[in-house]
Amino acid sequence: MLYLNPTYFIFVLPALLLAFYAQMKVRAAYSRYTRKANLRGITGLQAAQTLLPATGLGHVSVEGIRGELTDHYDPRSKTLRLSQGVAHVPSVAALAIVAHEIGHAQQDAQGYVPLKLRSGLVPAVQLSAWVGPILFMIGLVLNMLELAWLGVIAFAAGAVFALITLPVEFNASRRGLQLLRTYQLADGREMQEVKSVLNAAALTYVAALAQTLGTLLYYIFLLTGFGGRRRR
Repeated sequence: MLYLNPTYFIFVLPALLLAFYAQMKVRAAYSRYTRKANLRGITGLQAAQTLLPATGLGHVSVEGIRGELTDHYDPRSKTLRLSQGVAHVPSVAALAIVAHEIGHAQQDAQGYVPLKLRSGLVPAVQLSAWVGPILFMIGLVLNMLELAWLGVIAFAAGAVFALITLPVEFNASRRGLQLLRTYQLADGREMQEVKSVLNAAALTYVAALAQTLGTLLYYIFLLTGFGGRRRR
């Protein structure tokens, strides 16, 4: 099996360690700042109800969603979905998460190109994420290099998606920080705390890109090495 090859870990272990570290950072930042009340004493829901009309996004609806750190903006239904721990808790973390997601709503309303590209790639990535490795492995095992390369190309769509995700997420965080500053929902000290939450979340997207690229490079390494043996 490809994933039992020790060489695989040379390519992906750094990314896996980064992903583990990023998840720890996110959990630690969320845990710390969800217990710390913001100075305004407003919940995530109240922050959303303040910011959405003020930014011309009154058409965006707000719904609850189960789970923790499941908050997101859905551009298809124009809906901001907030978890219980964000919607009903007056914490610094709630401000950070709501501001970030409203940043995505702004991107959507303004036709932010990277967001449109990412949304357009979702169906292709959902398909290629499992089809790509299957085609690659079949092609490699059956000595069908054309099929294996087709699998690599399909899997590469995930790398493109992860790459495009970075500017989308970084831009949403910048927008969110600006919203909190403009509408005075956080002071100078709190802004640094909000940044800590958002920076930890951003690291998870960097780790996701590193994981995808590591696996992609491993596939290419196996394929080019296999091709070299085939030609001799």
